[in-house]
Order: sequence, then structure tokens, then C-alpha cells
Amino acid sequence: MRNKIIAVNAVIVLITGLLAFAIVRQTLVTAASNPAALTERAKRDAQSAAAKLQLDGLRAERWLAGKAQEPAAADALTRSTANARADAAVALADRVLSAAKQTFSGNPPSLVMVIDAQGKAVGQNGSALSAGQDVAAAHPLLKETITKGQSGSDVWVSQTGQYMVAYVQVTNDSKPVGALVMGVPLGDELGVGENNTGRGVMLAIANGADVSLAASSIGATDDLKAAANATLKAELKTALSSGHVETAQSGDVFLAAAPLDNFGDGKHAAVIVASPTTLLADAKNIPLYVLMSSLLGLILVVIGGWFLGDYISKPIGVLEEGLLAILNGQTDKRFELEHPDLGGLGFRIDQLLNQLMGIEEDTTDDQGRVSKAPSAANFSDAMSVDKSGTAGSGESVDASALKQEAADAYYGRIFAEYIAAKKGLGEATEHITPDTFKTRIQGMEQDAHQKHGRPVRYKVQTVDGQVNFLAVPLP
Repeated sequence: MRNKIIAVNAVIVLITGLLAFAIVRQTLVTAASNPAALTERAKRDAQSAAAKLQLDGLRAERWLAGKAQEPAAADALTRSTANARADAAVALADRVLSAAKQTFSGNPPSLVMVIDAQGKAVGQNGSALSAGQDVAAAHPLLKETITKGQSGSDVWVSQTGQYMVAYVQVTNDSKPVGALVMGVPLGDELGVGENNTGRGVMLAIANGADVSLAASSIGATDDLKAAANATLKAELKTALSSGHVETAQSGDVFLAAAPLDNFGDGKHAAVIVASPTTLLADAKNIPLYVLMSSLLGLILVVIGGWFLGDYISKPIGVLEEGLLAILNGQTDKRFELEHPDLGGLGFRIDQLLNQLMGIEEDTTDDQGRVSKAPSAANFSDAMSVDKSGTAGSGESVDASALKQEAADAYYGRIFAEYIAAKKGLGEATEHITPDTFKTRIQGMEQDAHQKHGRPVRYKVQTVDGQVNFLAVPLP
């Protein structure tokens, strides 16, 4: 039985576990690797990264505009000699850079330049060696800022490095005299949170017909950069020319390019974002967890089945061995089975054996008192509490009349008298049938005949609130 319990439950757990594993695995694979959803996510991430970089540029412009309005900015550009202007420009650039590092501590700038009205460098932080360099020639939009007064942000790539810059006009008595330029180096950190923008962030720059990666975040691996270079060239050009986000796929990598509309003329810088290969983190392991839970269920089924089998099979074995002993002649064998579920069965078998073998049950307690009243279950219990006796010499009993009475009439009469006496005492009699009563009386007559050596018949008497049978020897 133990093995059957274990086998049935193990098969159920195994089937449900494998079915759940297959369903969960297929559902997760379909949901987590949806190309349309991954493409859309890459597009949203690219827009988010572009918005973040452009917001950083706008903040830098606003902050730098405040520094350009300070008197020291105009003073550095209006001094009478070139050396004086260079010294003042270097001092101004150092002060602005020091203040900027405190303000933009998360992604601090490393370059501040002072530009004159012709677009040439007057000086930069830490050195005046850049003085005279025609910065506006390499970056024409800077010249427009100086003359028209509109601040701007851009990505500058030069021999000295790659910078995300902000530039603002410097005036003196409302007349343009130059500009301030502040640049943040573009290295392995773009200042864009990769937790919100996919697997990696890259910055692409268009130089004529050529598009190249200027910078990337730490999450952008070499494989990811290679995929972007190989598959996103045309999409980058389209994004820069149209101003819309473009997407491409390389294997299981989904890429999106979003132009930086507020950088320069809006047509030469774009952010590239790679979407994760799955929409659900750790999706591959979830079906394995289901399978492991099923295996744990199998182990628990084996353990539980083992104990449950012992709980049932041991008492059944006791009953089987006892019945076999009875069949082999041990008629006094009885079951004293203490078991919450099968103990009642053992007790009923004992009762059945007692009835089949004509053995009266002991219904008294340790002091000899009756432990239960006559029940409606059977006639034997009712008869077991009725006393019987033999008529003595002093008792007037018409034995001849009893002997001459026909058997059927005799049994019918004393049955009616017995039932009437019982009802008179308020006891239940529905369970006592004439046939059962007759069989019982005949058995008592045989016992009395063997005891007295003479045939007897009974009379019904009620003594002290109890119905008794009086045995009358026949002549």
C-alpha cells in the first residue's frame, strides 16, 4: 500500500510540475523576447537618454550665462593689452571651473575657455597657451552665439579630446565682446543612468557623410559598439536628417538612435541606446524554479507516503494476522487495536466474532455495574439484563396448563406479555421481533432443560421495575 500511495501521488506531482514548467517557460520566452516590445523599449530609452543629455546641456547654459553677466567676464575681454587679457582670461576660467565643479559634482566639467569677439581663444583654465586659436572656425555656431547672443550646447571633437560643451555670449554695455565656453569630457560615463536606459548608451557624431561613435557609457561593450557600427549607419543618418528616432536590430540586440535636437544645429549628434535582450530580468531561471519546486514536491510525497503507508498498513496487517489465527482455530483471538481510524473497525470485528460464536459481551464496569442500558440495536442486549429464575415449591404455577398449551400459542402469548411489560416500564420494543424472541426463548429452554433434567416453559413477571422470566418445570 505504501508504494501505491507514493506512486500515485508522485505521478500527479510530476505531471502537474512538468506541465507548469512547460507553460511558464513558453509564456516567459514569448513575453520576454517580444521583438516589437524590445524595439519600442529601445526607442523609449533612446528618447529618455537624449532628453537627459539635452537637459544637462540646458542647465549648463543657464548656469554659465549667470557667470557671463558678472563684471569680471567683460573686464577680461576689454583690457588694453593682449597679455593683460590673457592673464585675466586664465584667472576668470579658473574661477568659473572651480565653481562649476561644485555645482556639477556628478559630472564635473574640465574645460573653461574665454573667447573674444572674433571667435578666437583668449585663454583657458590653467593656461594661456590656447590664446589666438580660432575656435569659431572649427565650430561656426559659436560665432552666431557671439554675434546674436543665443546660447547653445554641442559636442566638440578635437585633437585635445571630446567634450559636451555649453557656450554663452559675454557683453559689455549691451555690446557683444566674446563668449564663455564650458566643456564636460566625454569618456566612459555620459551622465545617463543605464538602469533606466537599457544595456548601454553611446554618442554618435556626424562629420560630413561619416558617422562615428564619439563616446559611450560603461555598459556599452565592444560587441555592442561593433553592432552599432555595423547596423546603425543608415539609421543614424536618417535620424539626424529627419529628427526622428530610428531603430535597427543586430542579432538579439535592438538599437535605437535619437538625435540631440538642441545640440548645435540638431543634425550632427545622436544618442544610441541598446535595449536589453529580455523584458524580464532573470526570466530564464523562473521555469527552473518551478521545476525545482516540483522536485521538492516529489521528495515530500515520498516522505509523506512512507509515513502514511505505515499509518494504514500496520493496523491492517494486525487485523489480517488476527483473522488468519482465528481461521486456524484460535477462536478466543480478539483485537485490541488502538488506532484513531481503524480502531473502530477492530472493535466491530470483535463484536461480530462474539455474536457468531455465541459469546455474550461483558457490559459491566470494574465494580460489576451495568455500563449501558438496553439499546435498540439488538434483542440480545435487551435480554441480557432481564433476570430469569425457576418456580419453587411455594409458587403457584399451573405447569399442566403450560404443558398442554400449543407451542405457537405459548410463544405468541409470552411474547405479547413480554412486550406489554416492557412498554409498561417505558422501554423501547420496536427492535424485538417475534422470530427473534422465539429463538431466544427456545435457547433458554434448552439451557434450563440441561440444567434441571426436565423440560421447562417460561412465564413473564415484572419485579422491582424489571421484566423477568420465570422457568416452570413441566410434569
